[in-house]
Amino acid sequence: MRKLYSGNFLLFLLFVCTTALGQVVTTVPEFPTANKEVTLIFDVSKAKDSRAAGLLGKTDDVFLWSGAGTTATANAFEYQPTGQTDFSKPFEPGRMTSLGNNRWQIKLTPRQYFNVPADKDIKKLGLLLKSGNGQHQTEDFIITIYDDALNASFSSPSESSFFVNANASISVVARASAPATLTLKRDNTVLVTEGNAETLTYSLNAGTEAGVRKTVVFEATTTTETARDTFYYTVKPSPVVEQRPSGIKDGVNYTSATSAILSLFAPHKEFVYVIGEFNNWQATSEYLMKRTPDGERYWLELNGLPAGEEVAYQYLVNGTLAVADPYTNKILDPNNDQYLTDANYPDLKDYPTGANGIVSVLQTNQQTYTWAVPDFERPDPKNLVVYELLVRDFVATRNYKTLTDTLSYFKRLGINAIELMPVMEFTGNDSWGYNPIFYFAPDKAYGTARELKMFIDACHQNGIAVILDIVLNQADYEFPYVKMYWDGSKPSANSPFFNQQATHPFSVFFDFNHESPATEEFVRRVTKFWLQEYNVDGFRFDLSKGFTQKNTGGDVGAWSAYDASRVENLKRIYDEIRAYDPTAYVILEHFADNTEEKELANYGMMFWGNLSHDYRNAAKGESVNMDWISYKKRGWQNPYLIGYVESHDEERLMYDVMQNGRSADSYNTRNLVTALNRAKLAAAFSLLVPGPKLLWQFGELGYDVNIDFNGRTGAKPLRWEYQNDAERQKLYKVYSELIKLKTNEAVFKTSDYSLSFDGMVKRMVLVEGNTTAFMIGNFDVRRRTEEAKFPAVGTWYDYFTGESVNITNPVEQIVLQPGEFRIFTTNRLSTPQAGLVPWQNVALSAEDELAARSTSVYPNPFEDKAQVEINSNYRGEVTLTLLDLTGRLIQKEVISKDRENIQHTLHYGKVGAGIYLLQVEIGQGKTIKKMVKLY
Repeated sequence: MRKLYSGNFLLFLLFVCTTALGQVVTTVPEFPTANKEVTLIFDVSKAKDSRAAGLLGKTDDVFLWSGAGTTATANAFEYQPTGQTDFSKPFEPGRMTSLGNNRWQIKLTPRQYFNVPADKDIKKLGLLLKSGNGQHQTEDFIITIYDDALNASFSSPSESSFFVNANASISVVARASAPATLTLKRDNTVLVTEGNAETLTYSLNAGTEAGVRKTVVFEATTTTETARDTFYYTVKPSPVVEQRPSGIKDGVNYTSATSAILSLFAPHKEFVYVIGEFNNWQATSEYLMKRTPDGERYWLELNGLPAGEEVAYQYLVNGTLAVADPYTNKILDPNNDQYLTDANYPDLKDYPTGANGIVSVLQTNQQTYTWAVPDFERPDPKNLVVYELLVRDFVATRNYKTLTDTLSYFKRLGINAIELMPVMEFTGNDSWGYNPIFYFAPDKAYGTARELKMFIDACHQNGIAVILDIVLNQADYEFPYVKMYWDGSKPSANSPFFNQQATHPFSVFFDFNHESPATEEFVRRVTKFWLQEYNVDGFRFDLSKGFTQKNTGGDVGAWSAYDASRVENLKRIYDEIRAYDPTAYVILEHFADNTEEKELANYGMMFWGNLSHDYRNAAKGESVNMDWISYKKRGWQNPYLIGYVESHDEERLMYDVMQNGRSADSYNTRNLVTALNRAKLAAAFSLLVPGPKLLWQFGELGYDVNIDFNGRTGAKPLRWEYQNDAERQKLYKVYSELIKLKTNEAVFKTSDYSLSFDGMVKRMVLVEGNTTAFMIGNFDVRRRTEEAKFPAVGTWYDYFTGESVNITNPVEQIVLQPGEFRIFTTNRLSTPQAGLVPWQNVALSAEDELAARSTSVYPNPFEDKAQVEINSNYRGEVTLTLLDLTGRLIQKEVISKDRENIQHTLHYGKVGAGIYLLQVEIGQGKTIKKMVKLY
């Protein structure tokens, strides 16, 4: 989501405008003022931002997005036209008029259009063109607004500061707003003077004095006024060639409390300066970086740094591009930091005066974080239950501190891993995070680095691993290594990191070349950094199928086919990670051919397993086979398939069921309570399949907001109030019980299991030692009477009711209501809270179901006695047997039923307080009622 731009602009840096403003934007008059109409004319064909391509050829639907600033150095969007608030919608006052050939114009009077008070000056306008929906746009432009007086300005060169070759000829064109005496000076030496003129032209020889900044001033003078404009140039320097000191890595290397060595990997570059608060952002000779003999790196030691204080800096590359350090641990962003509050990032350093664009920050003598759990024992990868969340959409404050305070929620749920959607610095403050720009800096929108470490530490104290979703398939434009190697619309051919065109059809930003040595080293640095500096437990690699150099264009099938080179890339990354962290999780979002995934899983990598479509359809009451959730079905050696019903990329199960679910008779899956029970059914038949599993945030509460609400990646409403809904709380508790079974009971970790997941009634059998578990569930919207197919005769225990069931016939029939599922085990487990599922007694035949429906017991709980009521056509003996939870006989009696409805008093005054089971046998039918005695 785009934020309103302000202050300094993405492509206008202190030392050069990468787009010559005069080529794209012209004004009539040439010296626009605040109170008179000005015509702004844009030539979109000359825009440099790749996003502007979507504006080419248009004849309408192009809009101005703009602002006005009252000082030369401050926010150019300080004042904005009324109603300009939503970048994704057309802004009618800014509708442009087509002049043909990709040229557009608009007329406006700045003070009126931007609502600037009469007592405020207007010094500049910030401008860009966009499509109505905001998906296509130019880069940002600044135009100067002049005082209503004599003005002077350079038309050429268009840059305010630049570097040139020795003896280069600089074409100078300068204009005044009225006839005047025009003078051109270099370092206070007059080069040329013309009287009573409005335009001055001159060919300036740059000279040979390398590395020395020259000042060129144009002066227009009348008898009453003088106006000036200035540009600066420097003859390109020749760096000292010298090897870096031993042990120096790219980025910041702290050497003392007041010194640091900076190193920048920058092959194919001629020279690099360090600029920052220590030299007033000027390219001065003492800050010219040394070049290594191989020509690939530049380095420099900074001395006299203030101990323990943050210092902002950039690299000025080839004298034309200022970028932040690609390895920085923190950035300051003039376009987005202004929207952060203390809730996001307390005591944030002010953006430095004189800087332009994103700057990096260094700090000597930083306080080291002391880990409470330095040696966390990670959960077995075979039995992970991963909770995926987006900080932005999980807690109202959108910060790590609140997330840390919420860990009790995860503990009650029982998960053993949290997967954070990308938290490395991304473009803007409001994002899913798949547009990374700085890989060693946590995004400030969620909090400080220390707060992130405290969250990870707290997770470890609670037995919860932390997995980072990491984006190394692509980077956004503001990543320094994209900008440093850029040909105007795409990465340059000599980029050490990026393909000029993505090798696959799913790239959104700029595609890493994972067979490039530079990319290989960068991946090593990134993964090692987060494992060691932040103590994370592993990574989920976004779009790992994109780690290929096999160009498949738009053919998704060809891209997904087995790719030997991609396999080698991923094995290399895995080996490198395991070399410095032998137990780190390596999880791939891959979705490639099973042959490739099987090979990589057998090698040790884990995989996202997307079963959302099948499980949502099953929950809706459709006949589907979901057995691809099983790693054994795929023929894998290791149970490293992280199956899931929901993820950030998939539609919500509850939303889909409530919008599109089936119904029959009075049973309607689109009813909220029914849909929640369908969610329990899907959860049971996904979570309990052996192998790791993943939940997407709030699925355990039945989150039912459409994925496209506010746009697919837009912020979604928080629904913490769901916790106050009794039926949604039951779903949460069912999830908790299922996770408890999965993580605590050996039988649900077994490799000896079989699935029968086709048809409407689905079954699973699991065996571990002397314990067997059997699951059966009805995904139909109608009642089903089926052969239960228990794997063995004998006594079985129904988990959610605690009821014991004696199976004497392998083909015993079972009656299942729509959505009903049962989890049976051969050993009795601790029974969950009553009422979490809407059924109580197992009906092993139609007679059993009839007995259950015709029998009621009240009051319940009771004190000394209770009533049993039976209402049916049956006549004959009825046996009433009271059992404790171990199945031990407490009391038994036989009564006679000689009419349709009978009531019988149960006298249990001598029975101790506790939970009991009343078994009622009515002819061939049997049912069990749970009873609670209070005293």
